Amino acid sequence: MPRALASETPSTREVILDVAEREFAERGYAGVSMRKIAAGAGLKNQASLYHHFRDKRALYEAVLERGLTPIFTLVAESGRMWRDGRPEAMMEAFLDRTVEHLALHPHLPRLIQRAGLDDGGYFRSVLDRYLRPIYLEGLRVLGAAGPWAPDQLPHLAIGLYHLIFGYFADTALLEMVLGENPRSPAAVTRQRRFLKAAVAQLLGVTPVRAPRARRI
Repeated sequence: MPRALASETPSTREVILDVAEREFAERGYAGVSMRKIAAGAGLKNQASLYHHFRDKRALYEAVLERGLTPIFTLVAESGRMWRDGRPEAMMEAFLDRTVEHLALHPHLPRLIQRAGLDDGGYFRSVLDRYLRPIYLEGLRVLGAAGPWAPDQLPHLAIGLYHLIFGYFADTALLEMVLGENPRSPAAVTRQRRFLKAAVAQLLGVTPVRAPRARRI
């Protein structure tokens, strides 16, 4: 999942998805109008939005697909690296790329949190479609990793989810408590270091340490 070059201009579709991700996270599905998303994306009118997405549900699902499909890929890749006998490299690569993805899509965890609180059957079905494959793949990976018993793996998976996603879901609260922007590059870097140390202990692996500079 390479990061876009700074010189690249986001496509209209990506701009719409960025605006929709933020709006759905802040106001919930029912509280967001297609007109507002069109205006936020700088489109001339609402009809321009329907050129890219047939309706509100299609846009909502596109936001989830863009946000969660890369996470599934990262989980699957981490499983292959673990089976290849590279648990330390697996953990480092997974956390680096996952945090990078969430830093690029910081509203995604809050959007998931809001959808999980909605009572509608539609939200349960769409979340199940995107989240359950990640959960099941994660259980398979964790089943081969660390000293945890099989009946503890679901709890471990849920704990890791909250540890990684919870930071970005609760940025407003963290900013109030910590007195700094938790989405700043420096804060995200500190959080990534903490995650590597914490997850290493949970999985029973040794973090990869950068070699010290040699003195001349």
